Amino acid sequence: MKIKEGFKLRELGREFIVVGEGIAQVNFNKMISLNGTAAFLWRELLGKDFTVDDITKLLCNNYEVEEAVAAADAATLVDNWRKAELLDE
Repeated sequence: MKIKEGFKLRELGREFIVVGEGIAQVNFNKMISLNGTAAFLWRELLGKDFTVDDITKLLCNNYEVEEAVAAADAATLVDNWRKAELLDE
């Protein structure tokens, strides 16, 4: 899977939001809020094919987290991004 083209991560103070830009996102009328960890993952994954396992590895390599917790968090993140229609699969 990949993050869809036409979405940009913006930082507003201490907050991070994803907004749709361009003609391909005309029907995207949402702003998606991300925490700092999700924003880090967005930046790391943008433009790349990735799996839930890839996200789990990023979490384990960059944060003090047990693999089982990271895997659950990665699966939740992907599910949320799917629901928000941010992914191409």
